Amino acid sequence: MSAVLNCWPGAVTLPSVQAELNYLRPGEPGEGRPVSYTFEPPPGVPWTTGEMAPSRVSIHDGRPLAALGEFSLDRSGFAYRRHRSAVTDFSDDAAIRATYYAESEALLREATGAEKVVVFDHTLRDSALGSRATSALREPVRRVHNDQTFVSGPRRVRDHLPPEEAAERLAHRFAIINLWRPLATVEQWPLALCDARTIAPGDLVPSDLVYRDKVGETYGFLHNPGHRWYWFPRLRPDEVLFLKIYDSREDGTARLTAHTAFEQPGQSPDAAPRRSIELRALVFWPADSRH
Repeated sequence: MSAVLNCWPGAVTLPSVQAELNYLRPGEPGEGRPVSYTFEPPPGVPWTTGEMAPSRVSIHDGRPLAALGEFSLDRSGFAYRRHRSAVTDFSDDAAIRATYYAESEALLREATGAEKVVVFDHTLRDSALGSRATSALREPVRRVHNDQTFVSGPRRVRDHLPPEEAAERLAHRFAIINLWRPLATVEQWPLALCDARTIAPGDLVPSDLVYRDKVGETYGFLHNPGHRWYWFPRLRPDEVLFLKIYDSREDGTARLTAHTAFEQPGQSPDAAPRRSIELRALVFWPADSRH
């Protein structure tokens, strides 16, 4: 299946697929916020609350538009780039923290023009072996979400910087970016990305994310037929995606986007598991930056 998009200079024909994405059902008055646990919850408490509302959408092949330079963190809220990591064994946590963190910081500085990057966590995922009960290896997230909110974004600065520096950095532009890389060619459960320009404020649903020592906050999303979705077929380990998950700028710049794993139509049950690593980082620009 293909679609013709006329919202860029010249009509661009993009292959697309139809797939179900798990949005949130609108809550009833007094129902309370959705809640998700990062560890096994107490007996009788569900892992997640908030009823899903699966919705069938078109997901367009993003490769043709990426080749034209039509995606960027500040316009669409995500971007694509070729980049080969020096790390060959992602089961080695020490190598991830020593080598992958350093090269990711350099890559993010180059891609954004930031003066400082602080990586604050990473997550390995495996669609066959991962589990939400195992922090060392998670399963792909199969609901539409964003990793931070307009409330929790600034908290991350205070969590990871000394108080004086945090106060100074919070007075100027900063962002949080998710650097997403497959560890093998993606044959199942690829990542779908929503163009930030098609997200309305009313689509966002603040949700509690419960850790053992604190409660964070993420966004779930209500279905909006105006959402425009993309994926990058058969993404390889030498390709990465940048996902904007928070931006302090309020001038029309993309402040966040939405993403989710999805079941690709015709996905073979014998396809290789989807294995990936995502790394989240604070990105700071100079006080006088025009970025």
